Amino acid sequence: MGLADVRVDTEARAAGEGARTSAVAGFAPWPPQGGAKRRGKQLREDVAREAHAKFAVRADRPDVARAVEEANAGRLAHLVPIRVGRMAASPFAFLRGSAGLMACDLAGTPASGTTAQLCGDAHAANFGLYGDARGRLVMDINDFDETVPGPWEWDLKRLAASLVLAGRQAGASEEVCRQAAYDAVGSYRRTMRVLAKLPALDAWNAVADEQLVTFADAHELTEVLGSVAAKALRNTSARFAAKSTVRDADGRWRFTAAPPVLSEVTDRQAGGVSGSLAEYLRTVPEELHPLLARYSVHDVAFRVVGTGSVGTRSYVVLLLDQREEPLVLQVKEARPSVLLPHLARAGFPVREAVAHEGRRVVLGQKRMQVVSDVLMGWTTVHGLPYQVRQFRNRKGSVDPGALQPELLDDYGRMTGALLARAHAHTADAGVISGYCGKSEALDEAFAAFAVAYADQSEADHTALVAAVRSGRLPAETGV
Repeated sequence: MGLADVRVDTEARAAGEGARTSAVAGFAPWPPQGGAKRRGKQLREDVAREAHAKFAVRADRPDVARAVEEANAGRLAHLVPIRVGRMAASPFAFLRGSAGLMACDLAGTPASGTTAQLCGDAHAANFGLYGDARGRLVMDINDFDETVPGPWEWDLKRLAASLVLAGRQAGASEEVCRQAAYDAVGSYRRTMRVLAKLPALDAWNAVADEQLVTFADAHELTEVLGSVAAKALRNTSARFAAKSTVRDADGRWRFTAAPPVLSEVTDRQAGGVSGSLAEYLRTVPEELHPLLARYSVHDVAFRVVGTGSVGTRSYVVLLLDQREEPLVLQVKEARPSVLLPHLARAGFPVREAVAHEGRRVVLGQKRMQVVSDVLMGWTTVHGLPYQVRQFRNRKGSVDPGALQPELLDDYGRMTGALLARAHAHTADAGVISGYCGKSEALDEAFAAFAVAYADQSEADHTALVAAVRSGRLPAETGV
């Protein structure tokens, strides 16, 4: 090899080394883009933390009855009175069913400009226990119908306001209610600071569930969580099937109707739902296909779901393995997130096209949770998008509106920590932590907002009840 050949070979190898260390799509560039904390602090120059205390009703805000009517559009008409009746039960229940109206209000509030994957409906009752693949209990956010990327402040403000309303429902003093909101925000802020200091993989899996009570200083909740966990372990497909099915003359198991919550479906509906499971199977990891292949489909029924989703189409599918052990899947209609139009107006356009609303829900959930239901997927039934998941997967939750007042701040700290952990999966914890800071300025501001918005929700609830009494909105209570 001559001198010229050596030079050419050396240059080629150098070019190859450069290619090996160049930026790769989907990965971070090198060297690291440091200064996240500093960038977060700089955001305060445009949006001071104290500005989050402000809340004022927008001039173009729809009246409550019209907002509820708009939210009911496209729902099954015969179930709308149940939805309205549940929302009319209390101001906290009203808030739970009015994520779209609150998004309209939040669009006019300050935001620092940092985007995270949002739960979209992070009120205090949407946190709870559920089973992982091996049946162990996990604590996390557990409702993602409205999930979409947006300003992290929206989730945190909804959580804080809901704690005030839950406390009022439980008979707590105003100071206790405000303190719960204050503590939730403080826990969110401190958790984000901890996560910002950890290696990426450690931060992703941080705040393990067995450490959660200690981490959030929520020791007084131990007894309540123990009781909820004991009930959650019994809340399984097998238990539901034992209470809700019967064997018919041809030897197949069928759901027994319990209207209006559980009702029979037509052959066309049953065929559409069961037939859609082939599409669902393609959205589940391939390694789980042999597991699902051990089950046969026996029956389909319609089942009414929670407050915000009442009126959407939701089915339960009974599957049995060779030993006739049941697995129940929920096939639930996935409507567009109610946050979408308000995010665009607030300057947070959605960056990803939504090809399928069920896919949006499933991917949003996986982005936010540390552990998710392994059987989650999506499908299409008669042209409408649906999400699919295990039904009664050892789910359990604390009712924040029934907590003893002295436990409300513990619950606030725990949920604040969980929300921070979820947001840090998709947002830079260093930037959010830098913005939040070490002082309690953000805690004070969000607590003030929470009280003001709780007052607004009480006024909205009063308007809803008046619309029901006047006959403008139909309502059915006690369901």
